[in-house]
Order: sequence, then structure tokens, then C-alpha cells
Amino acid sequence: MIELRPFESLGSANHGWLDAHHHFSFAGYQDPARVNWGSLRVWNDDIIAPGNGFPTHPHSDMEIITYVRKGAITHTDSMGNEGRTEAGDVQVMSAGNGVRHSEYNREDEETELFQIWIIPDSRGGTPNWGARTFPKGERAGAFVTLASGQKSDGANDNDALPIRTNARVLGATIKAGDSVTYDIADASRHLYLVPAKGKVRIENVEAKARDGVAITGLTSLSVTALEDSEVVLVDAA
Repeated sequence: MIELRPFESLGSANHGWLDAHHHFSFAGYQDPARVNWGSLRVWNDDIIAPGNGFPTHPHSDMEIITYVRKGAITHTDSMGNEGRTEAGDVQVMSAGNGVRHSEYNREDEETELFQIWIIPDSRGGTPNWGARTFPKGERAGAFVTLASGQKSDGANDNDALPIRTNARVLGATIKAGDSVTYDIADASRHLYLVPAKGKVRIENVEAKARDGVAITGLTSLSVTALEDSEVVLVDAA
């Protein structure tokens, strides 16, 4: 099954400082048909105005992955971590048994990002945070694992940020006319792909920037770029 979820069909809320679009039920947007996709619970497409952000607030029992599409986000938390994650890079927070954090756009331009929440395999545990630079050149024409909770059955997983769930988050840049493939361990897996930029085709389904594509029942995924594209993919149980 390959289901296109156009950007225009997503839930949305514009708070002035935050223009948010929700691929799944979140806050005031509730759709019983879009609560989760396997263990993937949240995919928010956020645009944050300069000098604004999310003040300190708590999380627990969730793997939270932030993929920055434009600008940068500055993170601080109750574990004493502080970091600035720039466009194309990723940060991961395992909330575990509880953590408080803030996320702010300290830049002089809007910050655009995907915030992805995946349900952990088990509750509790010590919270953790990490961020990593992934040069886009390393993703040209191939999927690169950005975060993974799988048992390193691929070399790329060894360089990925760890998450506590049977899932992967991957990124790729694809030149117009080229294709990238991803082998899926089990046809029961739940894949969700969003182009950060450009336009792509998966079999006979075309997706433009910020559309969502929900995929299951496949053992191999081929993504063809109709324009120069940058895509983010979650492979979840």
C-alpha cells in the first residue's frame, strides 16, 4: 500500500510565531484515521519565527528526532546539554523516564524543521540527547541512516544516532532523473516518507515537498526524483 497524504490535507495551527502542520493527530488536530503509522506517532512540519521557540517543557517515554530543513534550532535541557543543530543535520532526544527541554530559533531567519516522535520499545530509562552533522554529499544518490535503534545490520547504522526503538530515520538527496532504493526487512514494516525539497515518484504516486507518503507491504522501496530532491524516511515497526 502506498498512500499519498498531500500537504494541504494535513492538520494545521498558526500561532504567529509558529506555523505548524501535523501529519498525525496532535494537540488540537485530531483525526482517528491518522493517529500513528506503526510506532511512528508524530511528524510535525514546523516553521518557527526568528527569536521564538518552545519554552522549557517536559517529555517522557518518547524518541524525538528533529531534522532541520532551514536555519537552525538551539536546544537546552535538564541534563545540562546545549547544542545548535543546522539545516540538514539531526538531533535525537530519548525522553526516557523524564526530561525537560527548550527549543529556540536564535537565528535572524525562519527555522524550518521536521519533528518526528517514535514510540520506544519499552518505558523508562535514563534520558539522553545527541546531535550530529551529516554532510549532504554523503547522502547524494543513496539513503544514509541518521538515527537507528536496529541492531547494525548495515554499516550505516554504526554511524547513526541511537534511538530506543525498532526503527530507522534516513535521509537522501537525489538529482532529478535519478533513483534511490531501500531494502525493507519485512513487508509488515511501516514506512513514511516526506520530501523536504523537490518532487519524487514512488511507483505511480507523485509527492511534492512536504507531502507525506505512507507505505507498507513492500520489501523494496524505489524513489525517483522528478526534480532535485531531499527526502526523509522513517522505517518503523
